[in-house]
Amino acid sequence: MKILIAYVSAGAGHRKAAEAVYYYLQKNKPGIDIRLVDVLDGSNSLFRFFYTKGYFFLVNYALGLWAFAFWLTKLKLFVGLDKTLAIWIDKVCTGNFFKLLARENPDFVISTHFLPSEITAYLKQKGKITSNLITVITDFGVHPFWISPGTDIYAVASGFTAEQLKGMGVDHRRIMVFGIPVDQRFSAGYDRWSLRHKLGLPQEKFTVLLITGSFGLGPIEDICEMLHKDCQVIAVCASNKRLYARMQKRAIPGVKVYGFVNNVEELMAVSDVIITKPGGMTVSEVLAMELPPIFISAIPGQEEFNIQAMASYGIGHQAKDICDIPAIVKAYKSDPRALAEVKARIRQIKKPLAAQELINAICTGGFRPAD
Repeated sequence: MKILIAYVSAGAGHRKAAEAVYYYLQKNKPGIDIRLVDVLDGSNSLFRFFYTKGYFFLVNYALGLWAFAFWLTKLKLFVGLDKTLAIWIDKVCTGNFFKLLARENPDFVISTHFLPSEITAYLKQKGKITSNLITVITDFGVHPFWISPGTDIYAVASGFTAEQLKGMGVDHRRIMVFGIPVDQRFSAGYDRWSLRHKLGLPQEKFTVLLITGSFGLGPIEDICEMLHKDCQVIAVCASNKRLYARMQKRAIPGVKVYGFVNNVEELMAVSDVIITKPGGMTVSEVLAMELPPIFISAIPGQEEFNIQAMASYGIGHQAKDICDIPAIVKAYKSDPRALAEVKARIRQIKKPLAAQELINAICTGGFRPAD
């Protein structure tokens, strides 16, 4: 069996979901021919710049424009035009991926971004390949871009996501609620107290993890100032070196500062709540770790959908203003039963073994695409 796993390096979530599937296969199914591909590798440089730097610029410095584009491209009037124009642009700018698919014709294409799904579905319709296409939707809501005729299975995060797809006309037989694939580290068991000792954290102090994504943007300093007198704060500055340097210099009491980390699962394991952006991958990791979330700085569109999905399950708070955060944290700190109730609701919907379930379904013929 030959499986090609395709993603686009626009935001970390798509890559991380693809890697979770790839590494699960690599570790547990050594007899399968697998390949992990970033569609942007070898693509037109301008196209690659738009997907990477353009996305970063819009979501960090032009949110209004991003929100307008997200809304506009959801309108039925534009969906067909978007698809027609998109496939023409794809052919011009990502010719290497077209050629790779046609040459390899894998048994399965597992796509964690709408772009490789779009290309694979097009080649299937043209009779160039015969691959089964599984699209892993990496948010809890669904933008029309994710839907491509020729998709055999949509692997989705939750029942909330499945209902959205059905409402957009997707046959229920093509939808499987596996969850968003996360690294197996997030489903491992951790000794909270040993980890606290290892990280130099007080054993009994209420602990808040503050992390806003790989760029370390947002009001991290202000939130630390608001919370440090009432609880222990773990602040992750990620790749924001200027922020890290400032916070190291300020040395706010009760705040432990990190730069870029590769042990976020350990930081989650020692924390009582997390303050974070509601990206689809982040939410899935938080659920896997059973960590009650407080959401800030949501990107209009997909991240707002993620908040809505969590709210429908009674999970998480959205702090529309950072001044709301101390009260939310204090409420959790003073009421352990509230924390326990959120964790119980999380256990009902979390899917930490999404990659395993997806691959097992493939290997055992456990899915039956609609005709």
